[in-house]
Amino acid sequence: MKFKSLAVFSLAAIAAVGYSQESNKDWDHTPIRHVLLISVDGMHAVDLLNCANGVPGVNGGDPYCPNLAALTTTGVNYTAASTSRPSDSFPGLMSIVTGATPRTMGVYYDVSYDRSLDAPAKTTGNGVAAGPCTAGAAPTGTRTEYEEGIDKNQGLVNGGAPGAGPTDGGIASIDPQRLIRDPKRGCAPVWPWEFVRTNTIFGVIHQEGGYTAWSDKHPAYSAVAGRNPDGAGALNDYYSPEINSNVVGLPGVKTPTGIDCSVVPDSGSDLTAWTNSFQNIQCYDQLKVNAILNEIEGKTHDGKNAKVPTIFGMNFQAVSVGQKLVEKSNGTTGGYQNAAATPTPALLTEFQFIDDSIGAMVNKIKDRGLYESTLIIITAKHGQNPIDPAFYVPILNSGTSPATILSNANLLPFSESTNNATGIGPTEDDISLLWLNSSSETKTAVSLLETNKDQAGIGQIFYGPSLSLNYNTPGLGAGLDPRTPDIIVTPNVGVVYTGSTKKESEHGGFAHDDTNVILLVSNPGIVPHTVYSNVGTNQVAPTILKSLGIDPKRLDGVRWEGTATLPQ
Repeated sequence: MKFKSLAVFSLAAIAAVGYSQESNKDWDHTPIRHVLLISVDGMHAVDLLNCANGVPGVNGGDPYCPNLAALTTTGVNYTAASTSRPSDSFPGLMSIVTGATPRTMGVYYDVSYDRSLDAPAKTTGNGVAAGPCTAGAAPTGTRTEYEEGIDKNQGLVNGGAPGAGPTDGGIASIDPQRLIRDPKRGCAPVWPWEFVRTNTIFGVIHQEGGYTAWSDKHPAYSAVAGRNPDGAGALNDYYSPEINSNVVGLPGVKTPTGIDCSVVPDSGSDLTAWTNSFQNIQCYDQLKVNAILNEIEGKTHDGKNAKVPTIFGMNFQAVSVGQKLVEKSNGTTGGYQNAAATPTPALLTEFQFIDDSIGAMVNKIKDRGLYESTLIIITAKHGQNPIDPAFYVPILNSGTSPATILSNANLLPFSESTNNATGIGPTEDDISLLWLNSSSETKTAVSLLETNKDQAGIGQIFYGPSLSLNYNTPGLGAGLDPRTPDIIVTPNVGVVYTGSTKKESEHGGFAHDDTNVILLVSNPGIVPHTVYSNVGTNQVAPTILKSLGIDPKRLDGVRWEGTATLPQ
């Protein structure tokens, strides 16, 4: 396979730039031979503006993301980039790597519903109940879960992978007994990469002889391999320490902000998940940062000899935690101070951590002589809503939710019902995705929601034509999509379907603060400029392929949805 130059961008100057002759015999020596893809979950476009330029009253008014600021001097900044809708982590990630939207890739949320599949053989760790499956028989439909609940042991950082190191989570951490099953395939478990209906950049690049690597927060996110002949084998190096595991000391791990993780730095916090502490989450993310640094060195995530990946990257959770968390154990509240996205001191530390970490990666890339041949893309799976703390409404403290209204009317499957005391619960954050017992009851359900719109903070209801315009028509049968919700409810800005006092924002919805995220594409051969027109994070995938000289139409999402590369 021979790469072309980075044709999607204006890189006439790149031919004059010297680049490394670092050897990889499977690839031609052309300007772009490696792509580092980073998702800073939760990071808005305005966050990049603020942290790269500084805001009054924060960090003495000085920029607090100098490394990101430096990347903007050799990059294209897309200020109107939008995530998938819904903007949850799972569809947000898969949109970035497939070039598709939920209607095509079939991914709506970590926890959703599929009318054509059957329940797992074993109840998941989060409560998706086991149920029957008869090969060749009509499906009963099932709740789907692709998060920590399918781990063999979600309490362990390694997810319970047999024989793995204490922090070495990955595909071996997944319990096939906890996977939903397909009666059309003899009730075989549906692995994460099989659940996705399309291929991905990892599968395409691997098929072209490239070396692929990815690090993320759940073993389930091995879904990034996508539909391809090699299955999970399309990921040469996949690393996913479980984020919702019990917090433990991490010997030998230290953050660039100076936190020693060999002992739990914030031992007074809730230690049932790394996301419960502003400090502990940095230790968790540092595991993945260390994996990236190893991969830049031409090693696997755990230090074995390998190649420098053609495509590799990770997600950061620190900013998302910094935006959402109210840490009661030490009286610290994160998020923003105002609608101008001025960060609180707690959130500031998370921005500084991710910036220092990205700086370490860039420096390592330069030290290895790979800077000119590496395209660096910084984006986010989702934003966070609301930025303005004055708009935050945890509505279950004073009202109700759409799923509760329909559960009480017996319109939802029991697995979806708020009256199911042992279940995983409905799909509601700052959005409500509703799968009904029968699609024929949609108008009845909508009428109930409209009657109770004030109590549930309902902003807009999508169903029928307004839903089918952007998604496939829901249902089970010819021409219908078994995964599409019957109803999507977007609440008023700031409304979150929770009564929790441990958070002050959420994501998943369609609001501007949910969807408008950082998107920065950088390489020293790029003339820096800003693109203000609307783009989607799904355009990242075809852009990556074109930068490597691979036809973007190799992606199913590009062919089926007409996804374009990012504009110059």
